[in-house]
Amino acid sequence: MAAPDAKATPDTDTAGTGLVVGLVSARWNDDIVSELTAGALRAITASGATPHLVGVAGAFELPFAARVLAESGEVDAIVVVGCVIRGETTHYELVSEGCAEGVMRVQLDWGVPIGLGVVTVENHEQAVARSGGPGDHNVGEDAAWAAVELADLRRRLLPEPTRGSAGDGTI
Repeated sequence: MAAPDAKATPDTDTAGTGLVVGLVSARWNDDIVSELTAGALRAITASGATPHLVGVAGAFELPFAARVLAESGEVDAIVVVGCVIRGETTHYELVSEGCAEGVMRVQLDWGVPIGLGVVTVENHEQAVARSGGPGDHNVGEDAAWAAVELADLRRRLLPEPTRGSAGDGTI
Protein backbone atom coordinates (compact mmCIF):
# COMPACT_ATOMS: atom_id res chain seq x y z
CA MET A 1 0.00 0.00 0.00
CA ALA A 2 1.42 3.39 -0.99
CA ALA A 3 1.98 6.04 1.63
CA PRO A 4 -0.57 8.86 1.57
CA ASP A 5 0.51 12.07 -0.13
CA ALA A 6 1.11 14.59 2.66
CA LYS A 7 0.58 17.46 0.21
CA ALA A 8 -2.79 16.17 -1.01
CA THR A 9 -5.64 18.64 -0.89
CA PRO A 10 -9.16 17.72 0.14
CA ASP A 11 -11.79 17.05 -2.53
CA THR A 12 -11.92 20.41 -4.31
CA ASP A 13 -15.50 19.87 -5.40
CA THR A 14 -17.07 19.41 -1.99
CA ALA A 15 -14.74 20.06 0.98
CA GLY A 16 -15.76 23.68 1.46
CA THR A 17 -19.35 23.55 0.27
CA GLY A 18 -21.50 25.45 2.74
CA LEU A 19 -18.51 26.74 4.74
CA VAL A 20 -17.61 30.36 5.35
CA VAL A 21 -13.86 30.97 5.61
CA GLY A 22 -12.56 34.20 7.12
CA LEU A 23 -9.44 35.49 5.37
CA VAL A 24 -7.38 38.00 7.34
CA SER A 25 -4.65 39.75 5.35
CA ALA A 26 -1.90 41.97 6.75
CA ARG A 27 -1.07 45.13 4.81
CA TRP A 28 2.63 45.20 5.78
CA ASN A 29 4.78 43.83 2.91
CA ASP A 30 1.75 44.23 0.67
CA ASP A 31 3.52 43.13 -2.52
CA ILE A 32 3.96 39.68 -0.99
CA VAL A 33 0.75 39.54 1.05
CA SER A 34 -1.41 40.44 -1.94
CA GLU A 35 -0.09 37.30 -3.67
CA LEU A 36 -0.67 35.20 -0.54
CA THR A 37 -4.21 36.57 -0.36
CA ALA A 38 -4.82 35.72 -4.01
CA GLY A 39 -3.59 32.19 -3.39
CA ALA A 40 -5.83 31.78 -0.35
CA LEU A 41 -8.81 33.05 -2.31
CA ARG A 42 -8.06 30.56 -5.11
CA ALA A 43 -8.16 27.68 -2.65
CA ILE A 44 -11.21 28.90 -0.74
CA THR A 45 -13.28 29.35 -3.88
CA ALA A 46 -12.00 26.11 -5.46
CA SER A 47 -13.13 24.24 -2.36
CA GLY A 48 -16.66 25.60 -2.68
CA ALA A 49 -16.43 27.76 0.45
CA THR A 50 -17.42 31.40 0.71
CA PRO A 51 -14.64 33.85 1.66
CA HIS A 52 -15.07 36.67 4.19
CA LEU A 53 -12.18 39.16 3.88
CA VAL A 54 -10.68 41.33 6.63
CA GLY A 55 -7.56 43.51 6.55
CA VAL A 56 -5.18 44.44 9.37
CA ALA A 57 -1.97 46.47 9.64
CA GLY A 58 0.58 43.69 10.04
CA ALA A 59 1.31 40.12 11.11
CA PHE A 60 1.24 40.97 14.81
CA GLU A 61 -2.41 42.04 14.48
CA LEU A 62 -3.52 38.81 12.78
CA PRO A 63 -4.33 36.86 15.99
CA PHE A 64 -6.66 39.57 17.31
CA ALA A 65 -8.57 39.79 14.02
CA ALA A 66 -8.77 35.99 13.95
CA ARG A 67 -10.21 36.02 17.45
CA VAL A 68 -12.82 38.61 16.48
CA LEU A 69 -13.86 36.44 13.54
CA ALA A 70 -13.93 33.29 15.69
CA GLU A 71 -15.91 35.05 18.40
CA SER A 72 -18.40 36.43 15.86
CA GLY A 73 -19.62 32.93 15.05
CA GLU A 74 -19.84 33.92 11.38
CA VAL A 75 -17.03 31.68 10.08
CA ASP A 76 -16.28 27.97 10.03
CA ALA A 77 -12.55 28.43 9.50
CA ILE A 78 -10.02 31.23 9.25
CA VAL A 79 -6.92 31.82 7.16
CA VAL A 80 -4.36 34.43 8.16
CA VAL A 81 -1.79 35.69 5.66
CA GLY A 82 1.17 37.95 6.26
CA CYS A 83 4.88 38.34 5.68
CA VAL A 84 7.66 38.93 8.19
CA ILE A 85 11.13 39.54 6.74
CA ARG A 86 14.15 39.43 9.04
CA GLY A 87 15.76 42.79 9.66
CA GLU A 88 18.68 44.01 11.72
CA THR A 89 16.92 43.76 15.10
CA THR A 90 15.06 41.17 17.17
CA HIS A 91 11.73 42.63 16.00
CA TYR A 92 11.46 39.72 13.53
CA GLU A 93 11.42 37.14 16.32
CA LEU A 94 8.91 39.07 18.41
CA VAL A 95 6.46 39.50 15.55
CA SER A 96 6.75 36.04 14.02
CA GLU A 97 6.60 34.14 17.33
CA GLY A 98 3.84 36.36 18.70
CA CYS A 99 1.79 35.87 15.57
CA ALA A 100 2.17 32.08 15.48
CA GLU A 101 1.50 31.66 19.21
CA GLY A 102 -1.48 34.00 19.09
CA VAL A 103 -3.02 32.23 16.13
CA MET A 104 -2.59 28.83 17.77
CA ARG A 105 -4.15 30.13 20.98
CA VAL A 106 -7.20 31.49 19.17
CA GLN A 107 -7.60 28.26 17.21
CA LEU A 108 -7.53 26.08 20.31
CA ASP A 109 -9.48 28.41 22.62
CA TRP A 110 -12.31 29.00 20.15
CA GLY A 111 -12.38 25.68 18.33
CA VAL A 112 -12.18 27.31 14.91
CA PRO A 113 -9.49 25.95 12.59
CA ILE A 114 -6.97 28.52 11.38
CA GLY A 115 -4.63 28.12 8.44
CA LEU A 116 -1.34 29.92 9.11
CA GLY A 117 -0.28 31.55 5.85
CA VAL A 118 2.41 33.79 7.26
CA VAL A 119 5.80 33.61 5.59
CA THR A 120 8.73 34.25 7.92
CA VAL A 121 11.82 34.64 5.78
CA GLU A 122 15.34 36.03 5.68
CA ASN A 123 14.86 38.24 2.61
CA HIS A 124 12.47 39.48 -0.05
CA GLU A 125 13.55 36.85 -2.57
CA GLN A 126 12.54 34.04 -0.21
CA ALA A 127 9.17 35.71 0.31
CA VAL A 128 8.60 35.93 -3.44
CA ALA A 129 9.43 32.21 -3.80
CA ARG A 130 6.70 31.36 -1.27
CA SER A 131 3.98 33.59 -2.74
CA GLY A 132 3.75 32.43 -6.34
CA GLY A 133 0.83 32.57 -8.72
CA PRO A 134 -1.38 29.70 -9.89
CA GLY A 135 0.61 26.49 -10.13
CA ASP A 136 3.52 27.83 -8.07
CA HIS A 137 4.24 27.48 -4.35
CA ASN A 138 1.95 29.80 -2.39
CA VAL A 139 1.80 29.59 1.41
CA GLY A 140 -1.56 31.39 1.46
CA GLU A 141 -3.06 28.76 -0.80
CA ASP A 142 -1.59 25.95 1.33
CA ALA A 143 -2.97 27.53 4.51
CA ALA A 144 -6.44 27.91 3.01
CA TRP A 145 -6.54 24.24 1.99
CA ALA A 146 -5.49 23.28 5.52
CA ALA A 147 -8.21 25.42 7.10
CA VAL A 148 -10.92 24.07 4.77
CA GLU A 149 -9.79 20.51 5.39
CA LEU A 150 -9.97 20.96 9.16
CA ALA A 151 -13.36 22.69 9.00
CA ASP A 152 -14.67 19.83 6.87
CA LEU A 153 -13.22 17.29 9.34
CA ARG A 154 -14.92 19.06 12.21
CA ARG A 155 -18.21 19.19 10.32
CA ARG A 156 -18.06 15.45 9.58
CA LEU A 157 -16.98 14.31 13.06
CA LEU A 158 -18.80 16.86 15.21
CA PRO A 159 -22.15 17.33 13.50
CA GLU A 160 -23.16 20.19 15.76
CA PRO A 161 -23.10 23.58 14.02
CA THR A 162 -19.59 25.02 13.93
CA ARG A 163 -20.51 28.68 13.57
CA GLY A 164 -21.34 30.25 16.88
CA SER A 165 -19.96 27.37 18.94
CA ALA A 166 -16.87 29.10 20.26
CA GLY A 167 -14.99 27.98 23.34
CA ASP A 168 -15.32 29.49 26.77
CA GLY A 169 -14.07 32.85 25.53
CA THR A 170 -10.91 32.99 27.60
CA ILE A 171 -7.86 34.32 25.90
